[in-house]
Amino acid sequence: MVKAHSFHIPVMGLAYTVDSPIKVAQYGIDSVISIVDDILMEKMRKVYCNLYEIPYKEITNKIEDFRAKRITSYLNIVNSLAEKKFEELKNTLNEKGHEIREYFNMLPDSSELKQKFLELTKHNFNLSEIRTWLKDNLSMGSIDVNIMTKLDKDNYSNGDQLSVEYNDAHAALRGFANSDLRSSIVLSAGMNPRLYGYIEQFEDFFPDAKGNIKKKIVLKVSDYRSALIQGKFLAKKGLWVSEYRVESGLNCGGHAFASDGYLLGPILAEFKENRNELIKTVHEILLPALAGKSRIVPENELELLLTAQGGVGTAEEHQFLMDEYDVDSVGWGTPFLLVPEATVVDETTLNNLIEAKEEDLFLSNNSPLGVPFNNLRTSTKNIEKLSFVDKGTPGSTCPEKYLSSNNEFTERRICTASRQYQRLKIKELDNSGASAADYKTKYEKIVEKECLCVGLSEAAVLVHNMDDKYAAEGVSVCPGPNLAYFSKKMSLKEIIDHIYGRANMISRTDRPNMFIKELKIYIDYLKDKIDEAKASSNAKQEKYLLKFANNLDEGIKYYHDLFDNLKDKFTDTKSAILKDLASSRKALESLSLKIKF
Repeated sequence: MVKAHSFHIPVMGLAYTVDSPIKVAQYGIDSVISIVDDILMEKMRKVYCNLYEIPYKEITNKIEDFRAKRITSYLNIVNSLAEKKFEELKNTLNEKGHEIREYFNMLPDSSELKQKFLELTKHNFNLSEIRTWLKDNLSMGSIDVNIMTKLDKDNYSNGDQLSVEYNDAHAALRGFANSDLRSSIVLSAGMNPRLYGYIEQFEDFFPDAKGNIKKKIVLKVSDYRSALIQGKFLAKKGLWVSEYRVESGLNCGGHAFASDGYLLGPILAEFKENRNELIKTVHEILLPALAGKSRIVPENELELLLTAQGGVGTAEEHQFLMDEYDVDSVGWGTPFLLVPEATVVDETTLNNLIEAKEEDLFLSNNSPLGVPFNNLRTSTKNIEKLSFVDKGTPGSTCPEKYLSSNNEFTERRICTASRQYQRLKIKELDNSGASAADYKTKYEKIVEKECLCVGLSEAAVLVHNMDDKYAAEGVSVCPGPNLAYFSKKMSLKEIIDHIYGRANMISRTDRPNMFIKELKIYIDYLKDKIDEAKASSNAKQEKYLLKFANNLDEGIKYYHDLFDNLKDKFTDTKSAILKDLASSRKALESLSLKIKF
């Protein structure tokens, strides 16, 4: 079936999209659930079982393979409820038909589905014919899941380390693989060869003779080279990547995996240029691999989708990505944090997001993963963390331990946001003999780490009034810089009308083009990297920074040629875009002179 919408809702935090499919899948909208936090999913399963009077039996941590079983059980509940709502929506035609019309009203005006429905209901209101047509043509939104591949912590039972399949990411993968879902798993944060190899254990990831795959693989990537390497790696195992999801390195929400100065536009252009070659190259590896494993070899070439996300904020930008780069869908993340009908956001956090300006949104070092993390200065978790520091008790009690990755002081890995780690690290600093200025800098780097495990799931605890011992803790939120230009709570219809150009939810007139915003963020990032390198510069750092600056320069040239030659697009903003490109080039030239220390 043809997808209903040309946008999708990417994964956001742990809680923010944890039940989005139950809210939006019936309208044909794809969304992504993080399956990192099995504790949260078990709590959410209880919430929905109680709400819909479904028998609930807790899956405790005393049950073997409890992590995978919790994930499977929750995904099955989500799938069951989403399908129930979808069937109910189609059946509303028997009554007034309000909900089914709402489904079609949300579709883009250019949608063939929408045009056909309007034609059927206008000229021939034959209920039987329309019901048959709806059954054959309407599609539910996909209930996709996400795993950050590096979150693959070892686990223990009675003090003994469990085998690798019980690691966090492995168990999460198994939880999805054993679920009823017919959807996709989005693998992000880089390649994990051991986890990729584990996918082979599950039949649902392999194609049938017609090329259908029950559980598809989606890779979130930041450049073409990475996509090709990972696609070939998986193909050797008989596994096909059905979609490459290209995300801006820095103009996004959540963790920000900065590229080496490669910008979104040029990256998408490279994918467009090489898309057929990518399919051909990977196919030539896949087919003999399937034959060698005595598996079904599909009769036809498998489908490959290209999607993009990160910083898109207007209907014009949305359509431009579709037209210029042939992307199949565009991810809209951050704006949906202001849409309670689609996401889970507590009232305090929602109000803080509505009030947020550019200066409130910053790329922080708060993540225990050591990866830049988009943050909100006014988040209750950030305020809570600072209060602990002021009291002389920095760090978290670390109740969930999903981000435990450091074994600097302990045999078993612990989290750098934990109170245990920070006490040990501060004690080491106390004995280091550092100068006052150096001590202050290093101390701040230790205590800035934030407990994201609890923080990014806490909104669901508050919204659903869960009986939870951590309910008094603060909420972490990770919006992208684009949030500054959305400043009110929106209904689902309002944000969809905004995406398709039927309404405008941005009242400000100073929002920069998404490509320009990303470019400026990258220039600021380069400036910070240059400043950091001054203290201990070496030839390797200089080479990296020069490469970074050169890639940005090539990106600016690409954008200048792109926008200079556009005829009928961005007509109202073209001159401002070209002016911004010229000023960005000057800023980059100035920074480049500082690289040779």
